[in-house]
Amino acid sequence: MTTPIVKSISSRDNPLLVRLRKLGRDPMAYRKQSELWIEGDHLCRAFLERGGVPLQALISDEAWASSPWRDLALAAPAVAVLPTNLMAGISTLESPAPIGFVIPWSGTPELRPDAPTVVLDRLQDAGNVGTVLRSASAFGFAQVVALKGTAGLWSPKVLRAGMGAHFGLSLVEGVEATALDALSVPLLATSSHAAESIDQVALPWPCAWVLGHEGEGVSSLVQSLCTRALRIPQPGGEESLNVGAAAAVCLYESARQRMSR
Repeated sequence: MTTPIVKSISSRDNPLLVRLRKLGRDPMAYRKQSELWIEGDHLCRAFLERGGVPLQALISDEAWASSPWRDLALAAPAVAVLPTNLMAGISTLESPAPIGFVIPWSGTPELRPDAPTVVLDRLQDAGNVGTVLRSASAFGFAQVVALKGTAGLWSPKVLRAGMGAHFGLSLVEGVEATALDALSVPLLATSSHAAESIDQVALPWPCAWVLGHEGEGVSSLVQSLCTRALRIPQPGGEESLNVGAAAAVCLYESARQRMSR
């Protein structure tokens, strides 16, 4: 194993820090720069556990003095040690983490026709998107397809909400609804007006669950591509569920039926 190159940074105007501040400010900057900035112990370890190789680690001088933090930083081929105030300056967190990785973003992969999939139809809220990614990973779905108008899957807020789920999923983003024609698995939409509920039918596997815009739901075009629409039973009488909660229910029901068979 090659010994990592360790350098100190003391200037706010260092080109690396300037680049990372752009990544933090612009949710879509990763598409232009082909790199991502992930912060904190949990995300960095999740990336390494999935076999990821960071381009660079950045660590505060205080954390560098502590063995566990230093060992994590040394997983990268290059390490930048900088004062705590400079780490805070590039952080997207309310409480800045003492360590972060710069990792490569290789672009959007090809859509996998037969993969268990979650389709996001113009979801706007980054927290919802990250929550759906976590559920997709937890319940055995392999691919997430985000249609145009959906929050950037690799934006800083979505990365934080995803808690490492990104690194175990194939994430296809920025595609038109017509791209769904390439899926060979049945598409299932949720609708509070559907006659059948998700616990009353044998759910196909693999399948693609379609989740719609927080206010408008699934578009009529995408709805027309779905094999069937199903409702989530709500005996408490609420009109609808938050899309993140609805996703967890639907994906769990798919996993439950699959395991019971």
